[in-house]
Amino acid sequence: MSVSAVAEQSVAEPLPVLGRDVTVPLVTGGEVTYAALDYAASAPALQRVWDDVAAYAPYYGSVHRGAGYLSQLSTDLFENARKTVAEFLDCRDEDQVVFTRSTTDSLNLLAAALPADCQVYVFETEHHASLLPWREARVTYLDAPRTPAQAVATLERALAERDPEGPALVCVTGASNVTGELWPVRELAAAAHAHGARIVLDAAQLAPHHPVSVRELDVDWVAFSGHKLYAPFGAGVLAGRSDWLRTAEPYLAGGGASRKVSRRSDGGVDVEWHDSAARHEAGSPNVIGAYAVASACKALTEAGFDALAAREQYLIDTVRAGLAEVPEVRVLSLFGDDAARVGVISFVVEGWNSSHFAAALSAEYGIGVRDGLFCAHPLLRTLLGSDPQSQGECGAPEAAPGERSLNAIRVSFGAGTPGEHVERFVDAVKELVRDGARWNYRTEDGRCVPDTSTGTSAGISA
Repeated sequence: MSVSAVAEQSVAEPLPVLGRDVTVPLVTGGEVTYAALDYAASAPALQRVWDDVAAYAPYYGSVHRGAGYLSQLSTDLFENARKTVAEFLDCRDEDQVVFTRSTTDSLNLLAAALPADCQVYVFETEHHASLLPWREARVTYLDAPRTPAQAVATLERALAERDPEGPALVCVTGASNVTGELWPVRELAAAAHAHGARIVLDAAQLAPHHPVSVRELDVDWVAFSGHKLYAPFGAGVLAGRSDWLRTAEPYLAGGGASRKVSRRSDGGVDVEWHDSAARHEAGSPNVIGAYAVASACKALTEAGFDALAAREQYLIDTVRAGLAEVPEVRVLSLFGDDAARVGVISFVVEGWNSSHFAAALSAEYGIGVRDGLFCAHPLLRTLLGSDPQSQGECGAPEAAPGERSLNAIRVSFGAGTPGEHVERFVDAVKELVRDGARWNYRTEDGRCVPDTSTGTSAGISA
């Protein structure tokens, strides 16, 4: 038994997830169990979540407006899911939990609810989901900090220069989707409130790995996605203060959002909107998605974040130690090696196009990672020493295989990742750097793919 295997035995077992036994073909022949190491994009659904959804599916019914038993059961399940999420986030009594489609949808909803003339402050390091929705507001983009303390100081300087009478909002990530580094959320919230601003936390990468307490962090809103929290696609959450949401025009106009609708004598329509979460949940809601999110919240809570975090730290240490043994690998970081982080690590390999390297990991080793700019273009360009204002396509290489590209490789993992998967990844990185790819690759539709027409000799075709 390897030393790392012994170390793994001292921490919790991985949680059962869908796809853990799926095998995939290798371009070099044979099959191997797939190593899903792209959790930062979408984590596999927990088996527990899938089983809960399957058990409910025969009782599926429309919510809120049906008199039948299944409709009433579904309504109770939907509203109880809202309560479960509120408990998971340790929301305040007066907070609202709105079900959305994703983190992106949640932050766009909040952007649509901003008061007039609101000033928004956002670091250039944000994922596009939290960098881009504020198009109708006055936005101040803050440069990438190099320490947590610098992040707080940068925000304090910017807020000190604003009009203290107008509304303001700070948007910040809890954990970077590029570097995995944890941000000083509590300190940033204190700085925001000291200057009369509010703060929204993008917890898409934080909530699957660490407990998120709205009360303890003292944030005004938190947003996250179910598909990163071990639930299936299609559901997200915006939770927090109700006042801006209650007074804003509904995010979508339609049934469910309206309390009363009547015709006017002049032929128009008068509408009285709900002031509850339903105001921004028009249409038939995604009951199964909301239930899946709530199930994931329960599963993670019952598993215990202390045990999950300890196991994830073992995985992080395994990957970082392995990559440190390869001189050609440069791990990307804002805050340095000692920064606290979740299981998200991005790196570049000297002499390799990132798309080529990721393609080889998949085709020759059955390892799924991500390459590109990870929908965080300004941050990646800063980390890679390029102009953060220059453009680039999300996930597409900008150079032919084998040539340097302004993209990176990202490996990410979590509660369902076996230790063997990260060990296979580390061994594969070392072998590829030492021996090169065993197959020819070519560029197709902007991506590097195995060239199945050239046999097994290693090389690169344009």
